[in-house]
Amino acid sequence: MSDLEALAPKVIARCREAGVRLALAEACTGGLMTAALTEVPGASAVVERGFVPYSNESKGEQLGVPLALLQAHGSVSAEAVGAMAAGALERSWAD
Repeated sequence: MSDLEALAPKVIARCREAGVRLALAEACTGGLMTAALTEVPGASAVVERGFVPYSNESKGEQLGVPLALLQAHGSVSAEAVGAMAAGALERSWAD
């Protein structure tokens, strides 16, 4: 069992206890985190949606990340991650 598979039930349980709904924005992981979480029974009460925009263009289309930000800082920079997270929150019913 991978670390991710071991942690997923704990994440779902904690989020359920806190009444939190998640939206995930992944790129390099290709949806792996969303897949691991949605394998957990009861995950539908927690996981609202997952975004997996891989190209820079799709990050802009799906999450509103400015291409200029990605070009200036890189697609795996803290700035890009912050913009992806903000975009996921704006485009979902997550908390």
